[in-house]
Amino acid sequence: MDLLAVDRHYLHEGSHHAFARLAEMSLSVRRPDLTFGVADHYVPTSGAPATDVIAGMIEKLDRNGAAHGLSVFGRGDPRQGIVHVAMPEQGLTLPGNIIVCGDSHTATHGALGAWAFGIGASEVAHVLATQTLWQAPPKPMRITVTGRLAEGVTAKDLSLHIIATIRTDGAAGHAVEYAGGAITALSVESRMTLCNMTIEMGARAGIVPPDATTAEWLLDRPYAPKGAARVQAESDWAILASDEGARYAREVTIAAAEVAPMVTWGTSPDEAVAVTGIVPLGEDTAESRTYMDLEGGQPIEGVPVDMVFIGSCTNARLSDLHEAARVLKGGRTQVPLLVSPGSTAIAMEAERIGLADVFRAAGARWGASGCSLCVGMNGDLVAPGTRCASTSNRNFRGRQGPGARTHLMSPAMAAAAALTGRITDVRRLDVEVRS
Repeated sequence: MDLLAVDRHYLHEGSHHAFARLAEMSLSVRRPDLTFGVADHYVPTSGAPATDVIAGMIEKLDRNGAAHGLSVFGRGDPRQGIVHVAMPEQGLTLPGNIIVCGDSHTATHGALGAWAFGIGASEVAHVLATQTLWQAPPKPMRITVTGRLAEGVTAKDLSLHIIATIRTDGAAGHAVEYAGGAITALSVESRMTLCNMTIEMGARAGIVPPDATTAEWLLDRPYAPKGAARVQAESDWAILASDEGARYAREVTIAAAEVAPMVTWGTSPDEAVAVTGIVPLGEDTAESRTYMDLEGGQPIEGVPVDMVFIGSCTNARLSDLHEAARVLKGGRTQVPLLVSPGSTAIAMEAERIGLADVFRAAGARWGASGCSLCVGMNGDLVAPGTRCASTSNRNFRGRQGPGARTHLMSPAMAAAAALTGRITDVRRLDVEVRS
């Protein structure tokens, strides 16, 4: 076991148990300057007012932050958003940082070359009190993606392809490093999608070594280094790469040319196929098929959907909204579509450049920033038996609401489903998906 010094500790409303533990032990936050909170998980995004319980959760975060001198991006703060979207865009996530948060998708921050992972409630309390954490080193794993992704294929498709290939336990006990030409060609926001979904293959963390793309993305962000500190930081970031000849406990190679637009058909992220594929046959898939009301051998393309959600810490960044808007522009949705931007700053920028108007013109509901329909804990729910095409990260039973049926896909694919009312290969629509 190693005792790690934590560079950044991110919090959301679910951290109230950890603060209660501090109070029981008469402890204060060790490094309030390195601790940042944000309201996201319980924030309603579809227009309904917060219940008393939800409002109380959000208020607890504000009160705990004020009591301990923390920076909290609460409701009404222009910096508010989903923790794994808002913190990087503020420049808080930096290459080489050790970052923890009480949320499994903290691996997202590895896209910027940070060592980032989720922790449990007792560990949150430990970090608050000590700014340290005991950890056993995970086994190193490298996933190399060769070539380039084809037009119409995105980082979300690549993520689902990898997970379907190695399964949800394929990286268990490992930290995954992504490498190869297809990875270096990705934008930072696409890398975030990839690292975010790394948890769904069982990994402890995912990381993309920082490069010039990373440094450029961080330029002029509020908390990022500036002036002489920036020059020194870029010099430090440049050495954050694996040693020549580094050995890995496991290596996987994926050919980018073999990746197609992907869709989940079952109740686990690895139960996914190319949109041109079929729902698998066999007794081992029967339980998931039954829950999803699908037949073995049935083409996944053409399956009707009842609603569409574009959002979550996986796919609610400005580039994701652009991706969906390019598909929707000039069209009209056939089923309800909720769009929840990943942060208030993204929502404001989308309004400024007219992107939000594209969604409204297509018939979408433009929601507030928050976790929204990714997880049914904020008043936003998918009704029982309802089939939702979603850009989120998990399709577990009940994840979006009791009895909900979730099909994971990219923003472009979700937009195509909204236009047609069914799972549709976005490549058939003859639109440019990636800029």
